[in-house]
Amino acid sequence: MGSEDLDEAVEKVLKGEGLEVTGFDSVPDQLRPVVLRKTVCYIVGAVIFNAKEEVLMVQEAKRECYGHWYLPAGRMEQGESIQEAVQREVREEAGVACELVTLLLVQEQGPRWIRFIFLAEVTGGNLKTTAEADSESLQAQWWDRETPLPLRCQDILPLIDAGLKYRRKPWFPVCQPVDLPCEVVCQRLLVAFTNPKNSDEERLWLLLGNPTVDADVEMLPHLPVAVVTHTVTWAGKRLVKQCMASSYSALNVKVCGILGVQHNGRIHGKTDGLCFNTLMTLEYLDEGLVELHSPPPLESEGYRWHEVTDQSLRMNILRRIKDASTLPVHSLC
Repeated sequence: MGSEDLDEAVEKVLKGEGLEVTGFDSVPDQLRPVVLRKTVCYIVGAVIFNAKEEVLMVQEAKRECYGHWYLPAGRMEQGESIQEAVQREVREEAGVACELVTLLLVQEQGPRWIRFIFLAEVTGGNLKTTAEADSESLQAQWWDRETPLPLRCQDILPLIDAGLKYRRKPWFPVCQPVDLPCEVVCQRLLVAFTNPKNSDEERLWLLLGNPTVDADVEMLPHLPVAVVTHTVTWAGKRLVKQCMASSYSALNVKVCGILGVQHNGRIHGKTDGLCFNTLMTLEYLDEGLVELHSPPPLESEGYRWHEVTDQSLRMNILRRIKDASTLPVHSLC
């Protein structure tokens, strides 16, 4: 992959378009495809407002939380896309059809529990009434967020706040999952290092996986991909530690957020995985270090630094970093 092809791939990731996953740079000893509702669990939920900024709530029918209120939410089923799962849950629990505006945030406790929260809008149907109560929910109502309401859990309050914040002033581009298959949960990493802000010119480097050839696949220079075994946010840090172990303790390794999500899920047990295209930054903790003007030395032949010389691309990446313009990912472990 030449420099122009690489820049084009980076642009696609920045736009949330995604790239096919063809191999992995950081993998566990045993690599097996994930299986939905066996080795991974995906939860979907929707934050939906009306013109008065009241939020759509559903009254629970489940025995353990009977009569309490929550956002429309539930587990993804086999063969569904993430978008289809959200729309189904909203229809089953609230009685309405909805259009998905954007992914709002991702919460995770590792591959065994990942929750996708969407901002959405009602496009049709009528709110479920008590006369239509079933095993999915008892009813749906708009909540003004001030009237006392017995909530199933307080964890939805920050989600509602995030929805209001994005609705009023979006801080990252619209992000919709891209239909690309993956057999495991992994991260494609856009790891950026910049020289000091007081330099004459702000330079930017990206960490790349080096060209390698094995028995199965030839990998050209590429954004590295790490398999997630613990938490999504830790996978990238693990990769950084592997390729620059001596410098790791001197670095501030920051997961800025998600640039895009890739998922297919059509073939159960084979495409149940996810790829999170993730923006990370590296900075030296000690600004007095002599090496500040160049990236940390790499200790693995499987990686190399690539300086971004295209001015438009460099400014785009720097702007996304400075504006914190990424889909938030929250690790709850």
